[in-house]
Amino acid sequence: MEQLRSELALVLGEPVSRVECISQQPYASLYTLYDDSGHSLPLVAKYFSMKGVASQEAHKLSMLAREGKVRVPAVYGLVISQQPPQHEVLLIERIGGVAVEAPTRSPDRWQQLCEQIVEGILCWHRIDSHGLVGTVDSTQHNRWPAWYGQRIEVLWATLNYLKPPALSMDDLSVLFRSRQYQARLFAGFDDPCVLVHGNLLLSSMIKEAWGDQLLAMVNPGTVLWAPREFDLYPLCECGVGDDILREYLRRAPVAEGFVARRWLYILWEEIARLIHTRQFDRQRFTMASRSLLPWLS
Repeated sequence: MEQLRSELALVLGEPVSRVECISQQPYASLYTLYDDSGHSLPLVAKYFSMKGVASQEAHKLSMLAREGKVRVPAVYGLVISQQPPQHEVLLIERIGGVAVEAPTRSPDRWQQLCEQIVEGILCWHRIDSHGLVGTVDSTQHNRWPAWYGQRIEVLWATLNYLKPPALSMDDLSVLFRSRQYQARLFAGFDDPCVLVHGNLLLSSMIKEAWGDQLLAMVNPGTVLWAPREFDLYPLCECGVGDDILREYLRRAPVAEGFVARRWLYILWEEIARLIHTRQFDRQRFTMASRSLLPWLS
């Protein structure tokens, strides 16, 4: 903590009296900065322990800001430290408010908020990729089923090499069967790839604490170009997200195959999280496994 404080004071060219951790994710931690008078600075520092992720997020945020109407945090700078442990720090705008999962003051306000969120997502989803698919640091001209199939194969090979103890033989069996049935799950798929946020969790959507108006969307994922359904699958995991998803599908329906593929996405993205961060949500993985099983027979 002291090392981070001194590094940021040097970069900013002004004293930083203390840094306070306000959020921890598997791959990053968010810190509020305070000046000598104890006042918080109008920016926050996002600390990344994985090399290259900070620059990817900076690029993604600039893309989302340029192409959309929803506010995203402005990027002020990128610090690449050579001090051990090696890390990167992204200096971004500090945005107040609360996550949208906090209850609204009335049902009408919640409906209005859902509409604002959906309109913001649709602005990004109207940006066509012109045949590109993939992550910020690795895009290619390809079809989504083929690209996601490659992603699954890489994750599967890495899984067999690491052999994480968190996974049982039953877990591996479901993963193996999902690989076998992948072509069937994507049969007839023809949705184009668009600009996606890539991490549409409720905690990534910020609203006013009292006015219940959408303020911003934060913490984007690394996937840049993907079909709309890949952006929607995180909304399937909780009751509040269902309302947002329902409003989205009312305005812009997706293919019926999404009913099954959403569980495939949750299953393998949880595996990606396990491999890259050593974090594993057993409850989430089990829910996706059980929900996908009817399509694997």
